[in-house]
Amino acid sequence: MGHRSATLNTRLRRTRAGAFYATLRACFFAGDTPVAQHAVYFPDAFLTQMREAMPSTLSFDEFISACQRPLRRSIRINTLKISVADFLALIAPYGWSLTPIPWCHEGFWIERDDEEALPLGSTAEHLSGLFYIQEASSMLPVAALFADDNHPQRVMDMAAAPGSKTTQIAARMGNRGAILANEFSASRVKVLHANISRCGIANTALTHFDGRVFGAALPEMFDAILLDAPCSGEGVVRKDPDALKNWSPESNLDIAATQRELLDSAFHALRPGGTLVYSTCTLNRQENEAVCLWLKETYADAVEFLPLGDLFPDADRALTPEGFLHVFPQIYDCEGFFVARLRKMSSLPAMPAPGIKWGRFLLPPSKAAKHYTLPRRPTPSDCYGMKISIFGSVKKEVWLFPAEIESLIGKVRFSRLGIKLAESHNKGYRWQHEATIALACHDSCSRVRTFCARGGGVVSRSGYLSANTPCR
Repeated sequence: MGHRSATLNTRLRRTRAGAFYATLRACFFAGDTPVAQHAVYFPDAFLTQMREAMPSTLSFDEFISACQRPLRRSIRINTLKISVADFLALIAPYGWSLTPIPWCHEGFWIERDDEEALPLGSTAEHLSGLFYIQEASSMLPVAALFADDNHPQRVMDMAAAPGSKTTQIAARMGNRGAILANEFSASRVKVLHANISRCGIANTALTHFDGRVFGAALPEMFDAILLDAPCSGEGVVRKDPDALKNWSPESNLDIAATQRELLDSAFHALRPGGTLVYSTCTLNRQENEAVCLWLKETYADAVEFLPLGDLFPDADRALTPEGFLHVFPQIYDCEGFFVARLRKMSSLPAMPAPGIKWGRFLLPPSKAAKHYTLPRRPTPSDCYGMKISIFGSVKKEVWLFPAEIESLIGKVRFSRLGIKLAESHNKGYRWQHEATIALACHDSCSRVRTFCARGGGVVSRSGYLSANTPCR
């Protein structure tokens, strides 16, 4: 396994694709070993606060002990590219030990003997997007978002980077519908896009705004919203022993004020009847239960708390009286986390206008892009399982856009949107590396060639790509 992956990586560095994978390595290797290397720093005030917040059914000594233990590594299989069964068969010869995560069918705790020889993030399976290195507890919010086996068509991930939950949402949606993935930090948008591309996400548009503007800018627009809010990070000490170095009770209150504003915005952007999941990776009540109770007090009957006690076996061990999940690290031997699920029961008065300029759409439909459909021909849905049917021809480039995002064009400026499929050259059109990565399943190029051979191709001003178009 190690020799085969090392050979593949050497070849990649010699190709145009190598630059793409090099970017991925730079983005993700910093977090490739999420274990505590030395004793965790605990401020005295934090310990006092945890004693008060922890239910009497839990042991405080076990809490301290759990925080000092190395964090178990976990992965989520990317079912957009490979099924769980096929992945397990693929890695069977490697000697990896996988233990199922109760709340995520695609999630597994993983143990490997060859970690030093070949880090998990360096494996060909990771670089090709067959799995995502994701902490087990961070899989909970998306599990809660889809707890009713609902099928939302338009979803927003309000604080999306680095992309673990966005890619998990896309997999649950089967790359159908549309996801608006927003990230306020400019430096993290690039990482978010790299993860989306690596995992084959084709139904997502990226934005770069303060999440507090969406309630006014896109009122009641989304069927489901995930707000994994910025927080004090008290639950991540097993990954970062110094996470509490700058902690203070006062900072908890300041952060909670921002969280209330973000939750208010998200709730206004949610359509009546829609589902909102609020989550954090922190443990204090001020940033968790208190924020959700504030929303209920503010909007009364418009807010319904949806209990999560049946989300997975033993979920009741972390259940709060309100029906939220407050996961202390000793309960499931994972990071600390908080998850609340809400339903919007009625419309709300509009919020004041955000007072910002959205800018124009990156590829204005009225000028630069022309939209086409494929009548009586196989569509991307036939070959890739994606409900995507908008094609844009921009200069000498051909782009693919998610159909459900069309209603948002002109209402918000996208940082990145769509997949660049092909470029025009003297001898015809050439598939782009981004397209083959994004549209690839486990049997990637065969699907691309099947699409062309069956008469599909990609619509452009000059017609269709032929079955002989190079897939490169």
